[in-house]
Amino acid sequence: MSKSTFPQLDGVGATGVGSMPGTDAREAAKTVTGSLEVLPHLAELPARGPGADMIGRSLGLLVELFARVEPSGWRFGDHPGRDTRRARSWLGEDLDALEEFTQGWTGPLKVQAVGPWTLAAGVELQRGEKALADPGAVRDITGSLIEGLRGHLDELHRRVPGAQPLLQLDEPSLPAVLAGQVPTASGWQRLRAIDRQLAEERLRAVVDGLGVPVVVHCCAPNPPLALLRRAGAAAVSLDLSLLTERDDEVIGEGVEDGLVLLAGVVPPLEPGLSDPAGSVSGVRRLWRRLGLDPALLSRHVVVTPSCGLAGASPAYARTALSHSVIAARSLADNPE
Repeated sequence: MSKSTFPQLDGVGATGVGSMPGTDAREAAKTVTGSLEVLPHLAELPARGPGADMIGRSLGLLVELFARVEPSGWRFGDHPGRDTRRARSWLGEDLDALEEFTQGWTGPLKVQAVGPWTLAAGVELQRGEKALADPGAVRDITGSLIEGLRGHLDELHRRVPGAQPLLQLDEPSLPAVLAGQVPTASGWQRLRAIDRQLAEERLRAVVDGLGVPVVVHCCAPNPPLALLRRAGAAAVSLDLSLLTERDDEVIGEGVEDGLVLLAGVVPPLEPGLSDPAGSVSGVRRLWRRLGLDPALLSRHVVVTPSCGLAGASPAYARTALSHSVIAARSLADNPE
């Protein structure tokens, strides 16, 4: 049962996943807010380097936990260093740019952060093992992330007072975490699978601890949809091409219970774009297969690219976002 409600969109439901190409925060914010007039989001620019990447950016949000870049990747340290300061500085630049282009904005506004399981799978403890291998470390990461996200959401509200914050938790590693497929720091073995009840509890702690609707984004095969629903997600963001018929029952029950589907149907790289109506044909097929009322489509589906746009050209990123809006309009105008 969802514990938070996805905001009612005043218009065509389309948004981006998060990442954008390039290193210019103002240009990215201008593109996102100009293209996505109903559900814009805070842009992420991983091309800037460590600290702007998905893991580093979220590590910079943590409270009283600090990380630095080592040859093997991100590793916790005793004090904030250059990499932590850089991550926080870039996030500040991105918020500055978003604030500039959302003057007078009222309505939903999405921000993204890595969830506790993908974060634990992507950072090492000081002694060199993945944080995921230590239940205490995962607990500490979860608590620190909740505190950091509260501050982040407060800052967003201060900068854009009319915004209705919507948080996207990125959990692409969650299926591997549950399946025991996350490699150890050495790469020679795999870490033990995490109990599904514990995985749900940690996610639910984040959802319950923030007071805003939460979307969980998982663009990997075999997303644990039932677990995400039980954890209280108001919406799930998925690569629609990776869903199988075994996911039908959970999706159908979820939609009837108010769950919103952020349907990743627009290719994140060129070439690959079909006509906008063709891009959402899979959504229509899913709806027919589930026997759901077509009238629910416009309220329960938001069209997105299937992944972030960091690897695209700036021109294609603009095209992909505009294409998502037109495809969503096609879905709303012709649901059957």
